[in-house]
Amino acid sequence: MAVGIAVLASNAAAGIWGAVAWLRKDPSVWFWYLLRVAQAAVVVQAVLGFTLLARGSVAPDGLHAAYGVAPLVIAFVSEGMRVGVAQRELEGIDGIDNLERSEQIAIARRVALAEMGVMTIGVLMILTLALRAYQTGT
Repeated sequence: MAVGIAVLASNAAAGIWGAVAWLRKDPSVWFWYLLRVAQAAVVVQAVLGFTLLARGSVAPDGLHAAYGVAPLVIAFVSEGMRVGVAQRELEGIDGIDNLERSEQIAIARRVALAEMGVMTIGVLMILTLALRAYQTGT
C-alpha cells in the first residue's frame, strides 16, 4: 500500500511540476529530480508486485497486473521518445560549438522544454494508470 501511494504521490508531483514549468516555458532542474523519484517508485512497485505474484502472496488478477506493469513500460517508452525529441531539435545544426553562445543557450532551452513535455505526458499517463490500478485493487 505504501509503495502504491508513493507511486501516486511522486508521479502527481512530477506531473504537476512538469506541466506548470512547461506551460511557463521555464526549464526546471527540480522536475528531473521529481521525475527520477517517480520512476524509482514505479520500478519498486513493479518488482514488489512481481515478487508478491511469484510467491503466491496475492491472487493473480490480470487487469490489476496489467495496470501495474504498464507504468514501467510507459517510463521506458517515454525515455526513448525523449531522446528522439532531442535529436529532432538538433537536426540541421552542423556544429553546436560553431554557434554563438546565445544560440547555444536557446537550443539547449528548446531541447530541455521538449524533453520535459514528453516526460510530463509520460508521468501523467503513469499517474492515470496507477489511479486505475488502485481502483481495480480495492
